[in-house]
Amino acid sequence: MPLIRSASLNLFIEILIRIALVSAFCYMETMSPFVRVIHKSDLESEYKYPRRESYVPGSALWAIVLSVPCLLSLLAWAACNDCNDAFELLLAWSLALGLNGVLTDTVKLISGRPRPDFFYRCFPDGIPTEDLQCTGDPDDIMEGRKSFPSGHSSLSFCSLGMATAWICGRLGVLSRRRGSALRVVCCLAPLVVASSVALSRSCDYHHHWQDILVGSLLGYSIAIFCYRQHYHPLSSDLSGVPYVVTNGSIMKYVNGKPDISPVKEKELESTPLLNGRKEDKWI
Repeated sequence: MPLIRSASLNLFIEILIRIALVSAFCYMETMSPFVRVIHKSDLESEYKYPRRESYVPGSALWAIVLSVPCLLSLLAWAACNDCNDAFELLLAWSLALGLNGVLTDTVKLISGRPRPDFFYRCFPDGIPTEDLQCTGDPDDIMEGRKSFPSGHSSLSFCSLGMATAWICGRLGVLSRRRGSALRVVCCLAPLVVASSVALSRSCDYHHHWQDILVGSLLGYSIAIFCYRQHYHPLSSDLSGVPYVVTNGSIMKYVNGKPDISPVKEKELESTPLLNGRKEDKWI
C-alpha cells in the first residue's frame, strides 16, 4: 500500500513537536529537583537501604525502549508491505515517548522524593553529620531525590505498552479473532518484559513500590492514549488500521473525485488491514 501521509505543513509540525518534547526531556534531566526536608528518623529507616547497581542499567533500558517499536515498524513495512502502518506506528510511539519523558520528569522535579538508598548517597561512609548536610557526590545526591515516579517503569511501559497495543490491534485479539491463546501470548509478551524492568527497580532499591506503580500506570496510559490518536479502537473490526488509511478512502468519496475505479476498490478490499479476509499474513 503506497504511503498516504505526504510531506506537508501538518507533518512538519508533528515532527517539530516531537523534537521539542525530546529536547525538553533532555534539558529536564539536568535540572535539580525540589529539596524536600527529611527527618532523621525517616532518613535512618525509610531511606537507609543499601546501594546496588541497577539490574537494568540505563543503556539496556534505552536499547529496549528504542529498538522494539523500530523493529515492529520494520516488520509492518518489510513483512506486511504496509508503509502506512509503519509510519503511523513511529508517529504514535515518538509522541508517546516524548510526552512520557516530559511528564515523568516534571513530577520527579516537583515531588523531590528521596530514593530508598538516599542515606548512603548522602553519607557514603554511613556516618551522618549532626546537621544532616550531605557529604556525598552532588550528582548522586541530586539523582537520589528523583524517586517518584520511576522513570524506568514509565519508559518501559510506554514503549512496550505501545508494542502491546499495536500487536493486539494487528492480530485482532479483542475484536475479530478472539479465542486464540497464541495471539494472547504474543500480545502480552511486551507487558511481561515491561513488568520485569519495573519490578527490578524495587530489587535494586532504586525506587519505592509507589514510584513503580505510578510510573507504570503513567507510561501505559500515555501509550494507549497516543496509540488511539492514530489507530482505530482495539475492539473495532478495523483494529490495527491507521485512521489515515480509512480517512483517506472516505475523503475521496466526500470530495466527489472519480478516482476510485472498481479495480482500486477491489485492491482496497483485499488489503490485510481492512478486513482480514484475503491475503492475510497474520493468520
